[in-house]
Amino acid sequence: MKYALGEFEEIVLLLVAAQHDEAYGLSITKAIEEKLERSVTLSSVHTALYRLEEKGYVQSQIGGSSTARGGRRKRLFTITATGKSALQESRASRNLLWDMIPNVVIE
Repeated sequence: MKYALGEFEEIVLLLVAAQHDEAYGLSITKAIEEKLERSVTLSSVHTALYRLEEKGYVQSQIGGSSTARGGRRKRLFTITATGKSALQESRASRNLLWDMIPNVVIE
């Protein structure tokens, strides 16, 4: 495999892609909790986002401030071309392994 993605990093990267230009730490945390029914801390999501950024899979920029956030600005994350390639490779690898399982085993 050309790209290294841990399971949690993959989930976070998938949500960055799914949320497109609106992905930030709290939105990803809420999505994991609601969609996957998995308890997760905001700090663990931020750690994963910063690791993904170091690997070149996402990039971030500071968004505008809002009165709803008390004037604070969000750090918004978007997936890069490298991140897209990492997700595609991960999906292909998982599909290959799933396809190896005989139907009788998972029915």
